[in-house]
Amino acid sequence: MGRILGNSFTDTVGNVLKAMKNAESQGRYEIMLSLQNILNGLGATAIPCHRDIYKAARSCLTDRSMAVRCAAAKCLLELQNEAVFMWSTDLDSVVTLCFKSFEGSNYDVRLAVSKLLGTVLARAVTTKQTTASTRQNFHRISLEEAMELLGTGFLRGSCGFLRASGDMLKGTSSVSRDVRVGVTQAYVVFVSTLGGQWLERNFSAFLSHILDLLSQSHPKAIQTQMDAICCRRCVSFILRATVGGLLGEKAQIAAAKEICQAIWKLKKVVDAAMSDSNLETRITTTDVTASQHVLVCTLQELGSLIHGLGTTAAPLLQDSSAGILEAVISVILHPSISVRLTAAWCLRCIAVALPSYVSLLLDHCIERLSVLKSSPEAVTGYSFAVAALLGAVKHCPLGIPHGKGKVIMTVAEDLLCSASQNSRTSLQRTQAGWLLIAALMTLGPAVVQHHLPRMLLLWKCIFPSSPKDLETEKTRGDSFTWQVTLEGRAGALCAIKSFVSHCAGLLTDEVVQRLLPPLPSAVDLLTQLSSIYKLYGNSLKTSSTVYRHKLYELLAVLPPKTYEGSFSAVLKELVADLTVPDSQIDASTFLLPPLCHANDLLLLGPLLQETDHRFIEEQLLLGNSIAGGSLEYDPYSVYEKVAKGDSVPKPLPPVLSVISAATRLFGVIFSHVAESRRLQVLEQLLDSIKQTKGSRQQIVQLNVVSAFSTSLKHLASCKGSLGPEEVRRSALTLVMGALKSNNPLLRCAAAECLARLAQVVSDSAFTAGLAQVSFDKLKSARDVVSRTGHSLALGCLYRYLGGIGSTQHLNACVGILYTLSQDSTSPDVQAWALHSLSLIVDLAGPLFHVHVEPTLSLVLMLLLTVPPAYAEVHQSLGRCLNALITTLGPELQGSSTTVSALRTSCLLGCAVMQDNPDCLVQAQAISCLQQLHMFAPRHVNLSSLVSCLCVNLCSSYLLLRRAVVACLHQLVQREAAEVSEYAVALVKENKDSFLSGALFLADVNVREIGLEGALLGLLDKELDQRLCQDIKDTLSHMLTSMAVEKLSFWLKLCKDVLAASADTTQEEETAKADDVSVLTSASVERSHPFSNPRWSTRVFAAECVCKIISQCENADSAHFDITLAQERKQRDSRDDFLVLHLSDLIRMAFMAATDHSDQLRLSGLQTLLIVVRKFAAVPEPEFPGHVILEQYQANVGAALRPAFAPETPPDVTAKACQVCSAWIASGVVSDLNDLRRVHQLLVSSLVKVQAGKEAQSQQYNESTSTMEILAVLKAWAEVSVMLCNNNTASSASGLLDLVQADLGTLSKLWLAALQDFALLTLPSEYASQLPAEGGTFYTAETIENARPHYYNSWALILYATALWLTSTGFIIVDPDEGVTNLSRPVTPTTMCQDSSSRPLVKSPEDVNTDRFHLILGITVESLCSPRSDAAMENIIACLRALQALFEVPWPRSKIGGDQLGVELLNVLHRLILTRESPDIQLAALEVVRLILFAAQEHVKEKRRSAEEKETLPEFGEGKDTGGLVPGKSLVFATLELCVCILVRQLPQLNPKLTCSPAVQSGKHLLLSEDGSRLVSAALVILSDVPAICSPEGSISVLPTILYLIIGVLKETAVKLQDGQLPLTVAASLQALKGLLSSPMARAEKSQAAWTDLLRSALVTVLDSQPQDFHKLDETSLLTAITVFIMSTSPEVTTIECLQKRCIEKFKLTLDSKDPFVQHKCYQLLHSIFQHPNKTVSYPYIHSLASSIVGKLQETEKAKPENAAELQVIQEGIKVVIALTATAEEEHRAHLVACLLPILISFLLDENALVSATNSAKYLHEFALQNLMQIGPQYSSVFKKLIASSPAMKARLESAVKGNQESIKVKTAKHAKNPGKSSSIQLKTNFL
Repeated sequence: MGRILGNSFTDTVGNVLKAMKNAESQGRYEIMLSLQNILNGLGATAIPCHRDIYKAARSCLTDRSMAVRCAAAKCLLELQNEAVFMWSTDLDSVVTLCFKSFEGSNYDVRLAVSKLLGTVLARAVTTKQTTASTRQNFHRISLEEAMELLGTGFLRGSCGFLRASGDMLKGTSSVSRDVRVGVTQAYVVFVSTLGGQWLERNFSAFLSHILDLLSQSHPKAIQTQMDAICCRRCVSFILRATVGGLLGEKAQIAAAKEICQAIWKLKKVVDAAMSDSNLETRITTTDVTASQHVLVCTLQELGSLIHGLGTTAAPLLQDSSAGILEAVISVILHPSISVRLTAAWCLRCIAVALPSYVSLLLDHCIERLSVLKSSPEAVTGYSFAVAALLGAVKHCPLGIPHGKGKVIMTVAEDLLCSASQNSRTSLQRTQAGWLLIAALMTLGPAVVQHHLPRMLLLWKCIFPSSPKDLETEKTRGDSFTWQVTLEGRAGALCAIKSFVSHCAGLLTDEVVQRLLPPLPSAVDLLTQLSSIYKLYGNSLKTSSTVYRHKLYELLAVLPPKTYEGSFSAVLKELVADLTVPDSQIDASTFLLPPLCHANDLLLLGPLLQETDHRFIEEQLLLGNSIAGGSLEYDPYSVYEKVAKGDSVPKPLPPVLSVISAATRLFGVIFSHVAESRRLQVLEQLLDSIKQTKGSRQQIVQLNVVSAFSTSLKHLASCKGSLGPEEVRRSALTLVMGALKSNNPLLRCAAAECLARLAQVVSDSAFTAGLAQVSFDKLKSARDVVSRTGHSLALGCLYRYLGGIGSTQHLNACVGILYTLSQDSTSPDVQAWALHSLSLIVDLAGPLFHVHVEPTLSLVLMLLLTVPPAYAEVHQSLGRCLNALITTLGPELQGSSTTVSALRTSCLLGCAVMQDNPDCLVQAQAISCLQQLHMFAPRHVNLSSLVSCLCVNLCSSYLLLRRAVVACLHQLVQREAAEVSEYAVALVKENKDSFLSGALFLADVNVREIGLEGALLGLLDKELDQRLCQDIKDTLSHMLTSMAVEKLSFWLKLCKDVLAASADTTQEEETAKADDVSVLTSASVERSHPFSNPRWSTRVFAAECVCKIISQCENADSAHFDITLAQERKQRDSRDDFLVLHLSDLIRMAFMAATDHSDQLRLSGLQTLLIVVRKFAAVPEPEFPGHVILEQYQANVGAALRPAFAPETPPDVTAKACQVCSAWIASGVVSDLNDLRRVHQLLVSSLVKVQAGKEAQSQQYNESTSTMEILAVLKAWAEVSVMLCNNNTASSASGLLDLVQADLGTLSKLWLAALQDFALLTLPSEYASQLPAEGGTFYTAETIENARPHYYNSWALILYATALWLTSTGFIIVDPDEGVTNLSRPVTPTTMCQDSSSRPLVKSPEDVNTDRFHLILGITVESLCSPRSDAAMENIIACLRALQALFEVPWPRSKIGGDQLGVELLNVLHRLILTRESPDIQLAALEVVRLILFAAQEHVKEKRRSAEEKETLPEFGEGKDTGGLVPGKSLVFATLELCVCILVRQLPQLNPKLTCSPAVQSGKHLLLSEDGSRLVSAALVILSDVPAICSPEGSISVLPTILYLIIGVLKETAVKLQDGQLPLTVAASLQALKGLLSSPMARAEKSQAAWTDLLRSALVTVLDSQPQDFHKLDETSLLTAITVFIMSTSPEVTTIECLQKRCIEKFKLTLDSKDPFVQHKCYQLLHSIFQHPNKTVSYPYIHSLASSIVGKLQETEKAKPENAAELQVIQEGIKVVIALTATAEEEHRAHLVACLLPILISFLLDENALVSATNSAKYLHEFALQNLMQIGPQYSSVFKKLIASSPAMKARLESAVKGNQESIKVKTAKHAKNPGKSSSIQLKTNFL
């Protein structure tokens, strides 16, 4: 109504309040909500009505309807904005009222009222308002008074308190839990409202007040253990929510110091109490017990704080003045067991946060445990601590030294063996010994396998070996010895359970056989427990319960087959436990939820759902008789993994844990016993339910249903059957009984159980019968219980049967549920029926289509008619709507009227739900809209949806926040930019309204930093892990789709997050101010958008930077090119490029890399690495020859330096090594002095590596030193490889000298690492050959952990070693090869031999051979079986290493004449077949070429030595026969490989394929650049093959080689545009030339055969003229013919028929119209005419000379038009001149006479020269030059000719005159003639 009311609002409010007097709860609810809206609208103008509204709301705040209470609280919350009296004069009554309202409240009420209470108190504390009207009766209350008010409620509840009179009411009843939980939430609201900075300033006052709630001054709060646990939980929650949620890291560190001070104070009190023995003992014990609860809370919070801070807490622990560790360790000896356990847990948190402390703390605790083993407190305290620390190890990737396991096992054995010596400590020592062994098991198989025999021996000894021994045991002993025995055996059971859970890999059959013998005896003891218990009385109660619990737990994880014999005995005990429970506690809330389906639990209200207050709300769930779980109930949980979402383990009391263990074990055994036995058991269970009465009956029924439900789950998972009809009947009776239970949770579980029963029986008749039972019940029953139970049963029935298949069943269900859902008398029935309907919609799938419309209209009608106060009905309606939308699916996009009507109904339903005041209904609305958006995106109004999401981002309901983020996650995958714009627009519109308040979450200003920034802020404050992950995913999607467009924005966002922390760390370093000032100083001005974000948020920001870089890489090359980027930026200032932000990238990487947090340092170094790799080659435009990164070298050096400090963790150092080597290898820095800085860091690491294993620190697992050493060696390898491959640069030479200095050491280390790697890659069957003490850089125990590090770095090290060996030419061998300066001799000479058998000195040849085989072995091994995930780099590195090796003579000599070569070729062949990458294939071909070269050398050498001895056997492959053996023949292997490459690139070469229709010949393929390079490389290899054959061998391979070379020529000879020759053609001509000039062609044994084959080849070339294909390049074929003519012996080409055809070919070509072809033809003829053998050249001269001259004569008339034609004429003239020179005397004159007129005709006179074309000018000059040369040579002919033709003479003279002056200049110009394309001649000079 708001402001429109004007003056009528007083009447309106009056009327509304009158109406309230006789309104029902529904009316009261609506009135409260309307008043809230009126107040909101009117603001301060409503003051006259405030008192009346206040009175009305007061009465409603304690209304019996919870919805009315909620509404009243909201109304009052609105009222207190303006009504000053609420937080001044009436403050006390408001507070009392709130406490009353908490009584009997539900979660929503507690949330609303605590918000009211907290806000009012916060206003009261902070207000500064003193207007005239309020001054007289107004005083601002102090913080102490406000907290006192809350404290009173916490301690005394709502029974009223008279603060004024000081009369404390000494009530007897303890405070009800809901009040206490409500007040706890109010504390959190109070502090959150005042904000983080307020908390920083007032932390010590707040802490002392909170801790005081638990102290001795209020004994009532902690009089029973249950109350104490409840209060402890509340206090822990307050601390966690405020300190953990509101404070930044710096403030958290200060808070941790405060908490530590509190621990020291309490410690002093306890010490005084313990030592002061004159006082009465009573006082000492109360002091101690009182302090224990405060200590538990402080230790838990301290642990959680440090756990959250991670490695950023390092300065805190190093600060000796705070003494954190000393404080925690000092309370390990506290007399209370719960304090000792919590201290141990706190140590575990510290260890997980700071892995560097694990070993130190373990050593300290083990040492104290050994020294103080006579003190019972010390034995338990320190053993708890050791166990907790061992539990932390699996969360620390760096681990602990392997030897610690041995120490702990020894201590544990010692404790167990000495337990019986001293009765004072025997119980503690027994418990401690087994606890240590159980915790040791969590270290996993690698550690445990070494201690397994000792553990199994202890296990065997602790149980009596026969039933007789057990009998005798029973008769001996007293209650104390039995207590010790039971404790010990429970511990042993726990240790074995831990072993089975954590070391499944060691459970071989043999081990299982050794585990079994004690089991029967353990079960016997279980059956005897009750009799022992009777004998020795009550003192054994707890220990026997614990024993029972641990045995059940162990049996549940063992394979049931192992204890089949004990089934019946155990079942008997289980049945007894379930039906005659010791406790009268209703355990439903922890037994049943895991057995219900998650969807069904939504029916039971928010209590069972996840909320932010789960930690404290759980206690209300468990009912008043049980406290929540707590660590002291089960010390063994201190080393176990914490359940999801808990910060600390919360085991339940033993009485309850036994029941849950029994139900689990019952499930396992029941599904494995015989069917007849099942019937007996079920009947027994049913009887026991019948025989009990009342609440007892409900408890038995609950236990039995849980157990049976578990067994059905097991049967379903192992596909077992339940058994015959009788068993089914009993099962059904059991479940149906539970469906009628008054406990809604049990009904839920029973419905689920029914579904499982239908699944296990899987018989349609049976299922139909079940449905019929429910139908009948629902028709007849009128009570709520039956109707809810059976309606849910209908919904669940088909859940595990793959959906509903029968329309009849569906119609019946829908009919009944429609009716039930309209039963307005009972909202419960409506909610359950609607929920069931939603399940049925889901299960029916497409069958439901016919019912969609009626169901949708029903849902809409109910949404509008059911009062909003019944939130549970609305939630069920939401689930129905959601299911309907899913069923409609993509159909919702349709445009027909029915579809659009349906769509409108869905949208309407969502709108109604969005307006519901209940947050969970709003969450349903959002998820419905999300579904709609998925199926019909155009029809969802995005802007209103986004505004709804933004408003709810910071809701106090976890499920609503999750729904919001899940919806955003989906929206941004499709429309990130729109979502982001709408969010910013929304905030701009609502500047003044409450919305911007909602969006100012934790000082995050959406206007500046957008939705993305708001999400980052939320990520920083959010504690729920699942939600955090969703936020990260959402941000990642937004980044992927928008980072490139909004580059500056995203980079600024990341920079703000990273810089927020950097400022503080730098401040800390400059001035180590004392902490008091941190907490009390006024806050720094709040300009920063992110105040002190957590390390995890900063890590995420650093990862985002890396993602941004990779997004830019995919987007546009300008991001990495500064010149281009600047140009485009000038053109359009909106453009933005990454390279322009390089300084920001470097700064962010630097900030992250130098942080306190190790994770952030790793992310920062990774970012730096990416930046260096991506920007290394970007040139600096202003300083040519330099690169842009050069200016940042100081930053890079500074970022890397801290990572090499001695206390840095090895993983950070390893990462930094990688960055170092990348930086040096990138070649960014050219100045040697600048490079030295980074180089020095690597040198320092190298020194550390040389120190060997002994010098390694004992902080972490040995495998971490392996990781660090290999990272250093890999970094050096990378630098060394770069230098070898790039030694042209000036910096490289200087750096080379630097590296050279260390190469001697490095090479030894590299070889040692390779040797280790070679050993580690041996198959498992050779494990016995591995050295017992491990390798050079790994120990035998940590071999598995070391493996991945070797796999990560071997390839580069291998390459570097190969290059080093190559550079030394395998000549250098260290004189002291046997003894190096490492801790053990590490040279590849120590391969698997022990020192005694090794010869002391090896010859250099042997050492070299070893090294060669090591490298070859590793390479071949990795190339033979590259794992599918093997990186390309590794394969390339292997191939490059082989190339390097074979470039040196010595290794070639090893492989030349050996079978090794063939094997290598086979490996390379397989590699080429399996890897598509051209880089790999080219590298492989290069290796093939070198192997062939080695073989050639080998054959030459053999021939040479044979010639010296004058023996002439045949060398080379093929010997005398010419046969090649596949698998043994190098030639065969080479051919195979080349054919593979060629046929892959040119399938037409395969004769099998050419015949098939798939490949039509003559279709030319243009190969890719890579393809051409591959083909060319293969051809080069082919032409070398005959050189390694014997003459006979060469004859057998020649046809293949010729076929392939000519094939490639024919297939790829295509004309290119620019007249260039394709690369493959050039290569095939080159190969042809090499082949034809092979000595084999002339060797006597092979000459004849070669001649024949070469003739055939020539015919093939001549024949290749497909008519239909005109683009074939004639010049290439002509060149090939010329190569034949020039390179073979004359008898090949001079036989007449061939010669004729060749001449024909030339004739044809001479007539070509293409000047380029003519030109080429002249060139080729030129070379043929000059052939030294006249038999070859003469026929061509005779046939072609005349036509050439004729052609030239024609050109007199047709002058050249262009450069190409000009070249043709020039080339023709050259040919004729050459002919003249070779002609015999008598013909010469004739030729000159023909030539001169032609030349003279080209001359121009002076006038013509001016106007002539360029071509004519050039021709004129060319003619003149030639005439000048020819004239003097053949002067007689010349003179004769000139005399006979006066015209000629005149022409010549005028030309000579005209040119006389300019000839010199012109000739100089002519030399630069651009018309000549000289590159072609260079490229194609094959002759």
